Amino acid sequence: MACLSPSQLQKFQQDGFLVLEGFLSAEECVAMQQRIGEIVAEMDVPLHCRTEFSTQEEEQLRAQGSTDYFLSSGDKIRFFFEKGVFDEKGNFLVPPEKSINKIGHALHAHDPVFKSITHSFKVQTLARSLGLQMPVVVQSMYIFKQPHFGGEVSPHQDASFLYTEPLGRVLGVWIAVEDATLENGCLWFIPGSHTSSPSWPAGGVSRRMVRAPVGSAPGTSFLGSEPARDNSLFVPTPVQRGALVLIHGEVVHKSKQNLSDRSRQAYTFHLMEASGTTWSPENWLQPTAELPFPQLYT
Repeated sequence: MACLSPSQLQKFQQDGFLVLEGFLSAEECVAMQQRIGEIVAEMDVPLHCRTEFSTQEEEQLRAQGSTDYFLSSGDKIRFFFEKGVFDEKGNFLVPPEKSINKIGHALHAHDPVFKSITHSFKVQTLARSLGLQMPVVVQSMYIFKQPHFGGEVSPHQDASFLYTEPLGRVLGVWIAVEDATLENGCLWFIPGSHTSSPSWPAGGVSRRMVRAPVGSAPGTSFLGSEPARDNSLFVPTPVQRGALVLIHGEVVHKSKQNLSDRSRQAYTFHLMEASGTTWSPENWLQPTAELPFPQLYT
């Protein structure tokens, strides 16, 4: 059942994340994988769009921020690649299906399989049990975490990229399409890092990615910086295929590089409580005339 119990709700509020094993069936996971296989097989990526995805700040700014391909992907289905998969001419050095870091950011709007998962009765029930009044879907991604070189994702808060006023209105929904293990790069969290506490006095968001004014370069920049964080505070969160992980917009999380020979595919999307919330006009991602943020409740 997708309805949270009072104890689950309390745990989510306390930790800033919550694991719901068995949220999706194996069949639903297979349907997503098959559909992604078709999307990748039909992928036609222009050479100048062969963007490498990186989470190291400088590379992030250079590779993504300066690229219109990334900045205008909020209402489209686009492809982002791992490092070292192209030669200097932009030709694939590995098979295309092994080269992709992620597909984003509007699978939920444009693809029937991902739309039906995102707006499923189960997800809607879950959102209602969290007390969301007017949730909208702001973005979605299919993440591959390829064997042997699926890149690490450095510690971050989702609200750094998806900033709202007030804070606390963004919720990540992360679904394991394959088992996520210690070996293949499962998520790691600092429990309670979404609130200020004696061990975590800061609270709020330490860094923000903002869009540059139209016509100026680079496309994005960062305000603030990620503080140094004690690695021992991170708790690994391995889950089985079909599990759903709820992620508070301000909880600190990361994932390590995938050094195993198995991929760690996941489908993830972000919800925002639209009632009484202002979406920052400085966020890289903006609703468009073609795609206003769709309502979750159908």
